[in-house]
Amino acid sequence: MSRAGLRRELGLVSLLAIVFFNVSGGPYGIEDAVSSFGPGLTLLLLVLTPLVWSLPVSLAMAELAGALPEEGGYVAWVRRAFGPFWGFQVGWWSWINSFVDVAVYPALFADYAKYWFPDMSGATRWTIALAFIWALTALNVAGVRVTGRSAVALSLGALLPVAVFTLLAALHAEHAPWTPFAAEEGSLAAGIGLGLAVMMWNYSGWDNPSTLLGEAEAPRSDYRRAMLIAVPLIALAYLLPVAAGLSVASDWAEWETGYFPQVAEAVGGWALGSFVTAGALLATAGLFLSGLLANSRLPYALASLGQLPAWLGSVSARTGTPWVSVVISSVCYSAFAVFSFKELIVLNIWLYSIALLLELAAFVALRLREPGLPRPWRVGGGPLGMWLVAGLPAALSLLAMATAGWQNTVAGVIAALTGPAVYWLAARSAPAVSR
Repeated sequence: MSRAGLRRELGLVSLLAIVFFNVSGGPYGIEDAVSSFGPGLTLLLLVLTPLVWSLPVSLAMAELAGALPEEGGYVAWVRRAFGPFWGFQVGWWSWINSFVDVAVYPALFADYAKYWFPDMSGATRWTIALAFIWALTALNVAGVRVTGRSAVALSLGALLPVAVFTLLAALHAEHAPWTPFAAEEGSLAAGIGLGLAVMMWNYSGWDNPSTLLGEAEAPRSDYRRAMLIAVPLIALAYLLPVAAGLSVASDWAEWETGYFPQVAEAVGGWALGSFVTAGALLATAGLFLSGLLANSRLPYALASLGQLPAWLGSVSARTGTPWVSVVISSVCYSAFAVFSFKELIVLNIWLYSIALLLELAAFVALRLREPGLPRPWRVGGGPLGMWLVAGLPAALSLLAMATAGWQNTVAGVIAALTGPAVYWLAARSAPAVSR
């Protein structure tokens, strides 16, 4: 795939920070799972989810990145496995999904800012979200090296308050954090769609940074190394602070998006609450910064293949950034930022799942069809290992889609159908390229 004008300026540490933010950013936003599932079940899911979801997906992506380290990542992988039609679909679906996914972060930023401004109006909230979006868009346009280093700084700023809170909360523990084990049966049934979506969303995104492989200094090895470091790091960044918070708080049924600062205030007063709020705001900045970085490469990649207008593939000669794709993506995120975090999150996991299912199918297809494809690293265990790595997250994706509710399902189907429609329109305007 063409990489004209792009620069290989992402080292291992920057790539690790980008993976961290594309998947997690810390425990901020996980609160809804506690009230939906209950303390014990939430902690159990925080342990099991990385084993049956994160680890398999990250291993599959690491193998594919080593074999095909191309800009656009999974667009190139699916295209090679199933042809240009499906390569376009996975890229288009993922970009459409990013309108929801990345727009979550300005909404989450505003939700956490309410700790300081509890009477924030809807208009003020949207104004803050827009300022947040365009400040970080400008940073993205400045270049991948600047963006990567900013992600490293933001990751440290996001994790330090969590570490301090976890330590202080553990020192003031009053009861076992896993009691009660589950919410009441009625509450669990009513909240299973949201709770499952939040849990998977907080462990999703391992494939996203693959779109930057053409800008990594050592893509064949660094992507895999970043994955292997990030899986346990992210799991602990969720499990430890949630467990510590539940050990001092008895109001778990009231936990909702943006609630961590209130738990922190109960432990260490307004100062600790404000420190955790600042960490959450830095985390959301890193999430948006890195999400925009990875997802803006999708229209660029599709334009480079001739499947979207050529102007979307424009690259700045000064910074090496596909700046048009960055700006167009941010315009779309600005429109979706008007919605709330809860309104976006379940739809997000539905759209993400259909793209991931196609990527996992490509992982299996390339293993079976091209066993001789050079793979510097591959998932072990032979055919059984391959099917486990693909099957476990595929089953969870289907479960999340099945419990998303009919409104989100209808919205997801409609969004998915835009892929074939746009592909058909592109084929009519440039049939020689799209075939």
